[in-house]
Amino acid sequence: MHIEFLLDTFCARESCDAVVWKDQVYSYEWLVQSFSRIKGLLADESVRSGEVVAIESDFSPNSVAALLALIDCGCIVVPLAGTSGQHKREFLKLSQAEALVELDSSDRIKIGRRSATASHDLYDSLNAKGHPGLVLFSSGSTGKPKAAVHDFARLLEKYKTPRRDLRTLTFLLFDHIGGIDTLFYALSNGSCLITVRDRSPDSVCRAVDLHKVEVLPVSPTFLNLLILSGAHERFDMSSLKYVTYGTEVMPESTLRKCSELFPGVTILQKYGTTEVGTLHSRSLNNDSVWVKLGGDGYKTRVVDGILHIKSRSSMLGYLNAPSPFTDDGWFITGDRVELDGEFIRILGRDSDIINVGGEKVYPAEVEEVIHEVDGVTEVSVFGEQNAIMGNIVCARVRPSSEIDKRQLSLTIRKHCREKLANHKVPVKIAFDDEKQHSERFKKMRAR
Repeated sequence: MHIEFLLDTFCARESCDAVVWKDQVYSYEWLVQSFSRIKGLLADESVRSGEVVAIESDFSPNSVAALLALIDCGCIVVPLAGTSGQHKREFLKLSQAEALVELDSSDRIKIGRRSATASHDLYDSLNAKGHPGLVLFSSGSTGKPKAAVHDFARLLEKYKTPRRDLRTLTFLLFDHIGGIDTLFYALSNGSCLITVRDRSPDSVCRAVDLHKVEVLPVSPTFLNLLILSGAHERFDMSSLKYVTYGTEVMPESTLRKCSELFPGVTILQKYGTTEVGTLHSRSLNNDSVWVKLGGDGYKTRVVDGILHIKSRSSMLGYLNAPSPFTDDGWFITGDRVELDGEFIRILGRDSDIINVGGEKVYPAEVEEVIHEVDGVTEVSVFGEQNAIMGNIVCARVRPSSEIDKRQLSLTIRKHCREKLANHKVPVKIAFDDEKQHSERFKKMRAR
């Protein structure tokens, strides 16, 4: 039984809070009962070990219990966040899901069979070992999403070492490697997971205040929006012990503001990918973007400025793409970094670099400078082809309300000229009132 260590923890803490959902508390005793009930429902629908089963939900008490039941049954699990409806059909087809578990807004569960029959070498390898599996999808920002297949038994190994019991908010989504990490870190330590109805700054800060959240795992984009919203001033945030961030490059100005706003709170950069999982990390200090990555089961190296990772818990491969690993098992992340001893600084995706007349421009560096200008809510920087320079730097800015856009444009250009080399200064600045982040609060850059 691959989750026996979790069930032992649950039984030892049966009276403790396990999940808070819609402000109602569910104990570990309740979670074990729900887990047993859902195992019975799966048996009634003839869901068997080795079958591919999608589960569509955000974090909820029954979605957690259902995920555990599917793992215990030896299924290959395909989590689908409730916000991924537009991709649902594609994801079900790519994964060859043979059954679908759905949780509605009242957390009622429905299990249905599908006509698909799963067949793939990666699934065969899991079935040969009798191991449960996990299928996660890449963001697909540069093309068709890739379906990564993990051995769930291997992923769970790192959670068998006891860590700290901390009340944790589920900000990262149910179908994200960071969300999976949040879930199993909390469960393995008998901690409480606090869910939110939406991931707006006010909703998140309200949950921190009301339910005494100690760990807040978010994205840099969310932290910037939280600061601009002032939500942290409308609620009591004193319970926080850790704010962790990842998924994209952190602007140093945002990090400095967070460090000032949350004195006494450890601010920690996290790093993980769909393909290799989430690494242990240690930031140089609260307001530093330099971080040390690695830990038990992980190795890192930097080759030609690109971060490579080798992990015991790496995925087995993609369902719909060639293996991305080197012959000796290293995953090439595509993240360009600087190296200083044991610490690295992430500069951005290699694919996002703008080549201006032979000079490299990192969008995050330009965005950092533009973010320093009052009146800028969000900004994304990207390249546009140019006959003379190869590419030029462009910026798309979401301004705050009731601001003179013409004056803001002049201020941005002036500030950039003072802080950046000429080839990094945006040639074009466009204003757009639409949000520039996905439902995962990750920056969406135009291309």
